[in-house]
Amino acid sequence: MLYGSISHWRKQLTAGQITPTELVQELARITDAKNPGINAYISYNTDAALAAAAKADLSQPLGGIPIAVKDNICMQGEPTRCASKMLHNFVSPYDATAVTKLKAAGAIPFGRANMDEFAMGSAGQNSAYGHTENPAAPGHVPGGSSSGSAAAVAGGMAIAALGSDTGGSIRQPASHCGIVGMKPTYGRISRYGLVAFASSLDQIGPLTQNVEDAALLLNALCGHDAKDSTSSTHATEDFTAKLGQSIAGVRIGLPKEYLSSGNSPQVTAAINLAVQKLTELGAEIVEVSLPHSEAVVAAYYIIACAEASSNLSRFDGIRYGYRAENTNGLDDLYSRSRAEGFGAEVKRRIILGTYVLSSGFYDAYYAKAQKVRALVAQDFANAFDKVDFILGPVAPTAAPLLHDTNMSPLQVYLADIYTIPANLAGLPGISIPTPQEGALPIGIQLLGKHFAEADLLRVASALENALS
Repeated sequence: MLYGSISHWRKQLTAGQITPTELVQELARITDAKNPGINAYISYNTDAALAAAAKADLSQPLGGIPIAVKDNICMQGEPTRCASKMLHNFVSPYDATAVTKLKAAGAIPFGRANMDEFAMGSAGQNSAYGHTENPAAPGHVPGGSSSGSAAAVAGGMAIAALGSDTGGSIRQPASHCGIVGMKPTYGRISRYGLVAFASSLDQIGPLTQNVEDAALLLNALCGHDAKDSTSSTHATEDFTAKLGQSIAGVRIGLPKEYLSSGNSPQVTAAINLAVQKLTELGAEIVEVSLPHSEAVVAAYYIIACAEASSNLSRFDGIRYGYRAENTNGLDDLYSRSRAEGFGAEVKRRIILGTYVLSSGFYDAYYAKAQKVRALVAQDFANAFDKVDFILGPVAPTAAPLLHDTNMSPLQVYLADIYTIPANLAGLPGISIPTPQEGALPIGIQLLGKHFAEADLLRVASALENALS
């Protein structure tokens, strides 16, 4: 298994104890053995990875390190299916900027990590290529939508991985699989080459074995990109520079709305433990309020589904993607291609989105949801006037059972109640695993101010060390 951080393998590589080719060969051997049972990867091209390994520049910060890539992030010459029948035969003609940056830092993109179709889901069960198992909690969901990325890292089939986060799709699977997952500030990492679900919410980020690795990947991935009109021009920095520094005197907010009776006892215990450890490290815990917390799920699913209905309209059976056979005219081609190419959850969200954008309902739903979004952002601004960071759960419970037929779509959506606010407000957030001996993995979430990733990572690293 490829357990061991980026730093660990970099030391091995630079010392000549292993070559990039040998590391990729070992990764491929492990993946060949384990992936059939976990289904973390939809596919992986060992020959392409070995060719890249042969040319790896070990002087670069990620030189020789293979990184798994979610199946909605374009890789030139590789399938980019978004885990959907709709894009089964699509091969990307270009690299996403995030992949270009990984390569420039010396990393070796490896594999197409499984996911919920078009990033729509919280359990890793909506993929057209089969569900992903949770290697850290057999029989339970790995979380979603970055299910394969999280499972690959947790299962020792990846040193680190890229995912995307629209409403918690990095942080929630990281929590369920017992690893670190980070969503940066909106605009920190270019979305060019990320197949859009909800453009105002989507953000690429790392899933890693520890906080330091997340910082190392952010170093490689962040920066302005003229190809992405929403890419931030905010200056980049060394996100590892503050790791290990004291957090004494840091003010950490604990929203009273997050101390819900709906949280499982295990989640409550994890929060209490985090509060204890942060207090011992010299941080000050302050109660804050996020008064519009109850409205975030409704606002998010209106906005996200509206944007999805627009973004996915391009998949029509004409330009590229799945095309139904033996159709009777253009209307039949459109309707059957989309009906046969999209899965049930994607169709549900397209229908919801089309409804809230339709004449007579736009003002009642979509416009109101955008107002709620502004109120949620203001709640955070008010809280950050009093504190430096916000602590809370990642999800109300640990990972549910696979194929839990008792959970309605609404119950599944409510599981994102603690992760959605960061996407609505564009804030950076990170999930850190807590020790759960003999129990299911549980992550703790820390949120920071816009572009405060370096300080957020400092606090996350201190908490990680205190919990270990």
